[in-house]
Amino acid sequence: MLEAPGFWDDADKSREVMKELKNLKDVIDGYNELRQKYEDAEVLIEMAEDEEDASLLPELEETADSFKSAFEEYRINLLLSGEFDYNNAVLTLHAGAGGTESCDWAQMLYRMYTRWAEKKGYSIEVLDYLDGDEAGIKSVTFQVNGPNAYGHLKSEKGVHRLVRISPFNAAGKRQTSFVSLDVMPELDDSIEIDINPDDLKVDTYRASGAGGQHINKTSSAVRITHLPTGIVVQCQNERSQHSNKDKAMKMLEAKLYMLKQQENMDKLSDIRGEVSDNGWGSQIRSYVLQPYTMVKDHRTSCEIGNAQSVLDGNIDPFINAYLKWINSNDVRDEENA
Repeated sequence: MLEAPGFWDDADKSREVMKELKNLKDVIDGYNELRQKYEDAEVLIEMAEDEEDASLLPELEETADSFKSAFEEYRINLLLSGEFDYNNAVLTLHAGAGGTESCDWAQMLYRMYTRWAEKKGYSIEVLDYLDGDEAGIKSVTFQVNGPNAYGHLKSEKGVHRLVRISPFNAAGKRQTSFVSLDVMPELDDSIEIDINPDDLKVDTYRASGAGGQHINKTSSAVRITHLPTGIVVQCQNERSQHSNKDKAMKMLEAKLYMLKQQENMDKLSDIRGEVSDNGWGSQIRSYVLQPYTMVKDHRTSCEIGNAQSVLDGNIDPFINAYLKWINSNDVRDEENA
């Protein structure tokens, strides 16, 4: 079937316009909800003053706390103004040095991000999964689907460090483990990347682990290596080799596009953050479980004493602190330009 010239260009423009309209509608709806909460609080304050009724104080405090929470969330969402912030996010966890302990730490982080996504109402799609030799996860790639998923999760890219008494160490000694996390936005079809097929090495293998049980009998999983850059992507979640290859190519296109953006920009943090080694001295955040409990972000100095709460998905304070930090740095960079 032949399409009129410019059909796909018009369709892409239409999608972009609809996406922008959806973003603006969300901003307006958020403002209206915030305004309503503020007016509700005002009415309650007037009632308490007019009637001099102290019994209204608990309800007033609850209303005020609800407004403060909604205001903070709205303010943070307004900071999500990057080109890809509204997009879905693709996350890849890789266990670092430390064997089984690091693989277990990777599984703990995977659980943390899935819990966070569930609380946000986002969906999770596992794209690739490799079990640890004894326990945990060697690596996992998964997609978080929902509005502003990448805008929030871009703060998580980097090396995450765990300090605890290892359950896999019979001597009961403290052990330090590292896991690296890469975060990329899912790009839509409006962004075209020219890739030379001769630059690709395509391998197939049998899928295994979460998301791949139904295709273990055939070599349907696909690994693509981009030879000039050394970038490797892989997918095993889809039911056919063809679908896995298509998904892997989308991931490769996203990585190459972002790599090109890095080459054209002096400041990389808007897109992917700084690239760090998966080991000592390069961590963005430390999770200490013994001898005390504390989670600290080394970029923003945000700290939370309840480490278990963080591991259960309470990472919004770190995300919000990062967004404030990166935007304040942007302002200073513009002033010094």
